[in-house]
Amino acid sequence: MTLLEVTAMFSTDEKCREMLKRLRWPSGVECPRCKMPAVELATARELFYCGQCDYQFSATAGTIFNDSHVPLAKWFATTYLMCESKKGISANQIRNMLWGKNKGSYKTAWFLCHRIRAAMSSAERPMLDGTVEMDETYVGGKERYTGTHWKNTGKKQVVIGIRQRGGDLRFFHAEDARTGTLEKYIKENISTDVDVIVTDELPAYRKAVGDHKHETVNHSAKEYVRFGTDIHTNTVESAFSLFKRGIIGSWHKISAKHLPAYLAEMEFRFNRRKRSDLFIDTLRHMVTADPLTFERLTKEPAA
Repeated sequence: MTLLEVTAMFSTDEKCREMLKRLRWPSGVECPRCKMPAVELATARELFYCGQCDYQFSATAGTIFNDSHVPLAKWFATTYLMCESKKGISANQIRNMLWGKNKGSYKTAWFLCHRIRAAMSSAERPMLDGTVEMDETYVGGKERYTGTHWKNTGKKQVVIGIRQRGGDLRFFHAEDARTGTLEKYIKENISTDVDVIVTDELPAYRKAVGDHKHETVNHSAKEYVRFGTDIHTNTVESAFSLFKRGIIGSWHKISAKHLPAYLAEMEFRFNRRKRSDLFIDTLRHMVTADPLTFERLTKEPAA
């Protein structure tokens, strides 16, 4: 689907609600409380009623769309733009494109994008197998010139990447790149019958990999592909590169608090990049994910 097709097909709230109803209840409308069949009321707001528990609800109740005053047509257009922007799209750009330059509220556009990211982060993560590459990278911090050299004056954030050759990608905002942390992500995401795990020469990987077959490339010696083999970490590094281009070219700055949300967006889009139903699949996750309130999104982490 193209943007013109999406805006034409879902130009009104009624058309959008009909699509959400079909995605949320493919076998017929059921009550979100007691899961019993519900009936549609003859109202302009397209409400449903469950006689079993005396509950009235809409297609957006209890979903990412919950209590939103933004027209659903704008929700759909924002979702499409986020799905089709390979390196991501900023909330400011969304505001300019859908509300008009210097119009609307940046906070509204920002909250809208984060709720869509929250739905993306709810996607299932099957275990990875075959040939799996694993690497770490660092984002953030601020470089300042001291007069003789550049020095990082801020705290860089650790991002762990795991990618199955020809398969899915995983991104994690980690506390560090030590053995225990790496071992945790390996156990939670890589199958026990994986063929081989390929990493760089970081010593922490040796113990973290455990009994799995392990191959390394020595980047410090400028070895990026072992001669005559397919031992390399280039595919996971290409995913890192795409994410960093998103930071530089689209988002410009990401806080440590919200970094996991941006990683989830990039991972979701990357793993579905070849699917023709990416937009519809994203909507499907949006009507099954739990609501995200502005208070919870902006709440400061516990000390």
